Amino acid sequence: MGVEEHTQEPAAAEGVATAAGEIETTASGTRYPIAPGYRVNVRTGPGTSYRIVRTLPYGQKIPIYCQKPGERVTGPYGTSNLWDNIANGQFVADVHVYTGRDGYIAPRCD
Repeated sequence: MGVEEHTQEPAAAEGVATAAGEIETTASGTRYPIAPGYRVNVRTGPGTSYRIVRTLPYGQKIPIYCQKPGERVTGPYGTSNLWDNIANGQFVADVHVYTGRDGYIAPRCD
């Protein structure tokens, strides 16, 4: 089982993280919060072997355009092989994103 590396603030609470903020729905779409206290790596594909293209800052909210299975990783919201496409060629592990439920919340990526 892979573990997606990330940095966490030392003061973060133990156990399962709760949403840092609410899921936002606006005219431009829905945005989901990254787990509180986490800076998450954005990769070129659905796994930790893919190149890191950037790191999301604390408190970031992201769009999810589609989702696809990939490497199984563990994060503040459990263990899963689901990865979220947040921009063209950019993925984050779903276990770091508060979507309000387990499983797919967006179409599967091609």
